[in-house]
Amino acid sequence: MKRIAILGSSGGNLFNLGGKDPEKLMSEIISQCKGANVEIAAVQFIAAVESMDVAKDHTAAVLYRWDAGEMRLTKMYEGPLKETNQAAMVLDTEIAGQIQAGQIDGIIVMSADPNQANQQAMIAAVEKRIPVVGTGGTSMALISSKGANVIATSGTTGTTNRTRAVSFMTSLCKYWGIKYHPVLGDTSTQHASVSSNPWRKINLKGIMQASLPGFIAMAIVLAISQIPALKGLSEVFDLMLKALPVVLAVIAAKQISDLDEVSIVAGVIAGTLSINGGIIGGIIGGIGAGLLVQYLFVKCVQWRFPMTTVNIVAGGFAGLISGLIMYYLIAPFALQAGELMKYLINEAISFNPIVAGVVAGLLIWPAILGGVYHAAILPIVLLEMEKTGNSFLGAVDMVGLVMVSAGITLANIIAPRDKGEAAVATPGFLINMGFGTFVEAAYPFMFSNKMVFAGAILAGGVGGGLVGVFNVRGTAYVPSFMGPLLSNNVMGFTIAMAVALLLSLVITLVANKAVRNKKNLEPTTQVEQSA
Repeated sequence: MKRIAILGSSGGNLFNLGGKDPEKLMSEIISQCKGANVEIAAVQFIAAVESMDVAKDHTAAVLYRWDAGEMRLTKMYEGPLKETNQAAMVLDTEIAGQIQAGQIDGIIVMSADPNQANQQAMIAAVEKRIPVVGTGGTSMALISSKGANVIATSGTTGTTNRTRAVSFMTSLCKYWGIKYHPVLGDTSTQHASVSSNPWRKINLKGIMQASLPGFIAMAIVLAISQIPALKGLSEVFDLMLKALPVVLAVIAAKQISDLDEVSIVAGVIAGTLSINGGIIGGIIGGIGAGLLVQYLFVKCVQWRFPMTTVNIVAGGFAGLISGLIMYYLIAPFALQAGELMKYLINEAISFNPIVAGVVAGLLIWPAILGGVYHAAILPIVLLEMEKTGNSFLGAVDMVGLVMVSAGITLANIIAPRDKGEAAVATPGFLINMGFGTFVEAAYPFMFSNKMVFAGAILAGGVGGGLVGVFNVRGTAYVPSFMGPLLSNNVMGFTIAMAVALLLSLVITLVANKAVRNKKNLEPTTQVEQSA
C-alpha cells in the first residue's frame, strides 16, 4: 500500500475555493485515498480564518495533523498565525523524518510554503525523488524550482475540493501504476458510488423526484397569475416553463458525474440547448453532459492538463457537445415523444374523465405500494404539468393518496384502536395536511386492518371519480389548503378532496370500532368458556 503526506494551508485563492473549510476539503482527499487504497501517513495543514493574501501575524489559525491511530484529522494547535507557523515547523521536521525513512511514497501539496513551514519536508522529498502533486501557482513554482519531482501542478482557479482530490489521486496512481476509479456521490457515507460504470448511475426516477420543486414553483406562479392584478406573471410562467429542461438537465448531469460545480455548469449548458426538446430533451441532454463530464475530466487529468483547464474542458465542452447534439439532432424527436405521450393521456381522459378518474383512484394505492408510482405515474404528472402547470393525475394524487391518508390518520387520532396509536397518527396527519406528502403515514393502519386497506382504495376510487366529474387539474406536494388554489377548478377540487378525506375517515372509524368491540367481547367469551 502506498502512503502519502498532505501538506499546505488554506491559501489565498484556495481560501475561497474550499480552503476556509479544511475538514470538508480534507474529507474529499481522504475519500479518494480510500478509493485508491492509498494510506495517509501524515498531514500538516494550516487553516487561517481569512485568506493568506490578507492574513497578518495575529490572524487566528489552526494547525491540523493526522492521527494515525484513529485515522482522522485532528487539531494540533490553535492560536495566532505566527505561532501556528512555528508549531507547523516542528511537525514539518517530523514529516521530513518519515520521508527520509521511506515511510512516505508521495506528497499532495496545497498552497504550501517550501521556504518555511514546509521547508524540511520539501528538502527530503527532493532527495528521495518522491512524486509531488499540488495546486497553488506561487508555491508550486517554488517547489519545482527546488528540484522536486512534480508530476502534476495547477493553479486553484476554477477548481473544487472534489476535482482537486480526484486530480491528485489520478496523477499519483498513474505514476505508481495503480488502478483507480474516482469515488463520487456522497463521500461522507459508505454509499459513495465509484465511477467505473457511470451508466449505472442513470436514475430517471431520481431525476424526476429531484426536479419536482421546480414544477411546483411553476404551478404556484400559474395560480398567482390568475389574480387579475397579477396577470403580468403569466410571462414569468412562460419563462419558467422554458427553464424546466435546464433544471432536469442539471439534476441529471450532477447525478451521473457529481463533480460539484463542474457538473452543474455542464448541465446548465446542455439544458439551455435542450429547451426545444421539452423535459424529455432536458433529461437526455443532462445525461449526455454527465457522461461526457466524467469521461473528459478523467482524460484531461491523465493528459496532465492544469486543473483549471480540466474543469473548463470537462464542464464547458461536455455541456456544449451534449447540448449541440440535442439542439440539432434529438430535440425535435424528444419534443414529439413528449407531445405524443401528453396527447395519449389527454385522449384517455377526455374519452371518459369519470372512468379515467375512478380507475386512476383505485390503482394509485396499489401503484405506490408496488413501487410503480414514482417510476410511471410521477413522470406522467410532470409531462402534464409541463404543458398546463397542473395535472389530472396530480389531482388524483392529492385526492386519492394525500387526503385518504389524512382521513385514515385523523380517524386514529379521534378514535384509535389503541391509545398509543394516536401519537403515531398525529404527525402523519399534520404532514399530510400541511405539506401534501407523507402518505406512508397510513401504512401501519392499512396493513394491520383489511377493512382500512379496502377503505383506502375505495375512497381513492371515489375521489378520483370526482376529479373526473369536475375535470380537475391540480397537484400534490403542496399544503392542502393551497391545492384547490393551484388547480383549474377550485370548488371541484375542494369537494373531491373533502369527500375522499371524509370517506376514508368514516371507514377507518368503523373499522377501529369493530376492533375495539371484538377486544371487549374476548374476556367475556373466555369467562363463559371457563364456566
